[in-house]
Amino acid sequence: MTPTNDHEFEAPPCAGRLDRFLADLLPDLSRAKLQTLIRSGHIRVDGDKVRPSAQLKGGEQVVVRVPPPEPSLLVAEDIPLDVLHQDDDLVVLCKPVGMVVHPAKGHRTGTLVHALLHALPELEGHQEGERPGIVHRLDKGTSGVLVVARNELALRRLQAAFSVHDIHREYLAVVHGEPRFLEGTIRSELGRHANDRVRFASVSEGGKSAVTHWRRLATGPSVALLSCRLETGRTHQIRVHLSEQGHAVVGDRLYSGGNHLSAGLRHWEAKLDHQLLHAHQLGFDHPISGEHLHFTAPPPAEFLAFCQEAGLEVPGP
Repeated sequence: MTPTNDHEFEAPPCAGRLDRFLADLLPDLSRAKLQTLIRSGHIRVDGDKVRPSAQLKGGEQVVVRVPPPEPSLLVAEDIPLDVLHQDDDLVVLCKPVGMVVHPAKGHRTGTLVHALLHALPELEGHQEGERPGIVHRLDKGTSGVLVVARNELALRRLQAAFSVHDIHREYLAVVHGEPRFLEGTIRSELGRHANDRVRFASVSEGGKSAVTHWRRLATGPSVALLSCRLETGRTHQIRVHLSEQGHAVVGDRLYSGGNHLSAGLRHWEAKLDHQLLHAHQLGFDHPISGEHLHFTAPPPAEFLAFCQEAGLEVPGP
């Protein structure tokens, strides 16, 4: 099976499904992308338009024509990034509080994606849609370590690692109250809140499995510092799990309910416009080389200032 050019192949005997056959030959194209190209007629078998499920018996000429990407509607913005690591396949950075990861309703500019398009202009040609290179996300009010893929192969392999929970993700969270135990594990099914579509909650049916391992690091007046390790990565997972245990993240106005700080820390309630939650560590195997990478980023100044005033010792690197 030797390609006559980069996009023309002769199918070997018993090649099987067309989309699977091409996925092995063209690892830079996702299977979903290949299926789209097949349905649109950009991939033909013996000159004919076929379905992605078409069975190849051997000897067919498969021609692949990948059209140039459509111009992105996103405009690159020169926004500084705190880069921890960069190579040909990925970038690891520390996202600041207040930055949205990708464009969404109410956030059409100033996102991490806009900054990435300026720093890594090749992303526009490698990805489609409004989330080029985005493997995972952090909430607007959450700071910390985040990895971005620079090409589609790295993107798909990192996404696969996240989907099977083969990633080390550890967060620091300042919470209301003092957990009774030194450590524990919270397991539930997370889904949309029945009465508020902005919020998430543990539900009895229709949710997705969510597992958070937590450990108490320090305690202060009416607050505690926890380390939270994610086994899964559902939207708002840590915030929901801790709030449902009676220990909402300090500053989290969506989930904190009627929690209040002690008198000596009460002035922080008006100052904080975000939750004190920080993605402290991220570890994973490099999607191309296989080398294990591990990154740690210290919390932002406001997080550290609160902890200092509350007498909570923050762990170092």
